[in-house]
Amino acid sequence: MRFITIFALFLFVSGFTECYKPVTESGLPKNIKKIAVPAFQFEVSGARYRVESRFTEAVSKEIIKRGRGLKVQSTRDGADAAIEGTIRNFIFSGVLLDREGRARVYEVTIVAAVTVRDLKENKILYDNQNFVFRDSFEFTDDPRSFFNEEDPAVERMSRAFAESVVSTIINGLGVKQEKGK
Repeated sequence: MRFITIFALFLFVSGFTECYKPVTESGLPKNIKKIAVPAFQFEVSGARYRVESRFTEAVSKEIIKRGRGLKVQSTRDGADAAIEGTIRNFIFSGVLLDREGRARVYEVTIVAAVTVRDLKENKILYDNQNFVFRDSFEFTDDPRSFFNEEDPAVERMSRAFAESVVSTIINGLGVKQEKGK
């Protein structure tokens, strides 16, 4: 019993209990209740199938999942804020060759621009023109069991992208707000 009491006192004094405080405040201004996530744009020629729609959908789902009651819609009409995104670059390249000189491991890099606008006050809350995400995948040696990993790689990247964007917005990291408001 003495050991447990000393251990509990140690945790309390060391500040360990502070590690598990839940985040209760959003980084967004209090007046924002509805967020528009219009379809992301794709600036690159030779577009991959549905990349921009996958990123748009992933951001919308992540806001619904972690947005603490924020409503999501696809149009700006009636929304308090908008998350605008553009896929600026999509690079698909072989990074590791097998013995025959064929690419075995590929890397996909996506560069995106993201802006969060307060539509009611007509100001930019957040802007990052260089979101960079990378993922890699491997092809099999056996052509009979070949499975194109590009689509799952893009899906994984869209989820990682959405988690990063929404975390930044919801937790208030990097969100510009005027003092006193």
